[in-house]
Amino acid sequence: MTSLDQTHDAALRSWVKGADGHPDFPIQNLPLGVFSPADGVMRPGIAIGDQILDLTALLGTGLLQGEEALAAEAAGGTALNSLLALGAGPRRALRARLSELLRAGSPERDRVAPLLHDAATCTLHLPAAIGDYTDFYVGIHHAENIGKQFRPDNPLLPNYKHVPIGYHGRASSIRPSGTPVRRPRGQSKAPDAAEPSFGPSRRLDLELELGVWIGPGNELGTPIPIGVAPAHIAGYCLLNDWSARDIQAWEYQPLGPFLAKNFASTISPWIVTPEALAPFRIAQAARPAGDPTPLPYLLDESDQSGGAFDLRLDVFLVTPRLREAGHPPHRISASNTRHMYWTMAQMVAHHTSGGCNLQPGDLLGTGTISGPERDACGSLVEATLGGKEPIRLASGEERRFLEDGDEIILRARGIREGFATIGFGECRAVILGAVA
Repeated sequence: MTSLDQTHDAALRSWVKGADGHPDFPIQNLPLGVFSPADGVMRPGIAIGDQILDLTALLGTGLLQGEEALAAEAAGGTALNSLLALGAGPRRALRARLSELLRAGSPERDRVAPLLHDAATCTLHLPAAIGDYTDFYVGIHHAENIGKQFRPDNPLLPNYKHVPIGYHGRASSIRPSGTPVRRPRGQSKAPDAAEPSFGPSRRLDLELELGVWIGPGNELGTPIPIGVAPAHIAGYCLLNDWSARDIQAWEYQPLGPFLAKNFASTISPWIVTPEALAPFRIAQAARPAGDPTPLPYLLDESDQSGGAFDLRLDVFLVTPRLREAGHPPHRISASNTRHMYWTMAQMVAHHTSGGCNLQPGDLLGTGTISGPERDACGSLVEATLGGKEPIRLASGEERRFLEDGDEIILRARGIREGFATIGFGECRAVILGAVA
């Protein structure tokens, strides 16, 4: 696991205006991304406060040497896959050097300052070319809440506590935060209808998840052991894996989600590194008495003692009427990554256990992360009990599922006394009407 060092010091200050105390991107974070400034040319960047540091331009100054220069050179271009493939060593070296260059009192301030861009004037892009995407189902409270709607007496299927459940999703429709989402059309069947119909989804929903970016991959046929799985994780992002619940209910048997999920997924555009999140690692929650012990290929002492995270997760809803009336976003959920039944390392180990090869830039989703309380549901189908109990808003509106014009905002932050708060940036999107 990543250890703490001087880059995590809460007393560390930056000369970049607005970085100190920034809710997401203080100097202790330094996430990786791809952006384009006013000239429209895509390039790698580092978020610091409300600014973005041009990594390619920084490489050209000669201020980076050795592994840190190797990392910056690999990041060049329009995607960070080559940097992710290098693994932890060069990535850590780059982060450490950036911390030196951006901290208060740096002798190189005058050489670095011209390389900063105002984030508000830049466009953010997908940080890597996503070759493959797999969505897991490791939020146990979500699994129980959904299961109770169909099987009140036995909400979890027999395999849930033995194996990290997942399915392969559609990588081509993943988009960065801010990209609108078009309401999907599909086939569904109302419970009282004699025949199915085709049309816009009437039960459009969100899913609060974390995304896991794969770094170094593995050869086809060669599993990644649980003990080294963390070395294959390059970072994390927020993920909203939108779901059309009415389409899903009709199509998911026998092969699982298809059109209900493949129309869009939204991610936050910054890769928050394992190094930045080191202060928020915690032990995996002890399994309740009677739960099975994971099979040996999924069990590692180090992963159990520090493979989980304590990250606050929030979901907000903004409707056109809320916005027009000047009301703040309505908080739908306040959850936490503590509620994951399986760790990220267990997801990686299981994914490759049959010989599947992962590649740099592949993305894994955790599945919806809900808490045990009603106000910690990571989806509307849970929060409204399948649409039976609507959410009431300050504007006088009600929501059972999402309507056209609604906007969903996801946020994630690590908050721990004695350390700087680390955030992911927003993951947000507005719902547009279905294609006529």
